[in-house]
Amino acid sequence: MVNKGFPEFSRMQDGAFAEILKNYNLPDFILGLIAKECKSPLATKGRTYQKLQSMNNESLELLHKIFVKCEQDSIGKYAQYRFYAYVSSLYPNCEVLTNIIVSGLNNEHKVGVAIKDNGVYVAVAINKSSGNPISKKDTINFFHMITDIKNGEHGAMLLDAIYCSSVGFRTDGITELATLNEFRKSDPENTLNFKTVIYENNLYVIQKLLLSTPKS
Repeated sequence: MVNKGFPEFSRMQDGAFAEILKNYNLPDFILGLIAKECKSPLATKGRTYQKLQSMNNESLELLHKIFVKCEQDSIGKYAQYRFYAYVSSLYPNCEVLTNIIVSGLNNEHKVGVAIKDNGVYVAVAINKSSGNPISKKDTINFFHMITDIKNGEHGAMLLDAIYCSSVGFRTDGITELATLNEFRKSDPENTLNFKTVIYENNLYVIQKLLLSTPKS
């Protein structure tokens, strides 16, 4: 007896996923990461739709969960994939590197995304996908990490530093980063654009850096 209410995950179902996903402008490196995780084949040539059609059902289901249904998972992996795609969309003609070590003046730092333009770093980004909201201590550590990278041999052309969060920012974290950023503005030779971004209601929204208001 056939259960008529149970979906059949056949190639027809795969085609339906691919038909939807082709409208989401997914970068090739995201398809590659998902294909690797799901042990899926992936066409290296052709349009996005052709590449999607070459992938197995498991990978298409996962892409659909992450980018269409915007689901959350317990370890924040789905949010991390969305973060990769968001940052890459800001730099459409640049090289995107994920989970990479970038050397600073004094230390090496692991960043979620690093963007290269003509072989040099122009932006780095990190993301917090689960846990507590980003605190003052977190933003101080972020500022010092970015400053160290900027002062290192790879930081000469670094312009943007992006802190994304799916769990929000504490107010003192935002104001502390704004205060630290004000000190940097006094050195126009080493300009850096610090950006804080919140993922909420299935959208990435820039959180404006605001200095704390002195108490009267």
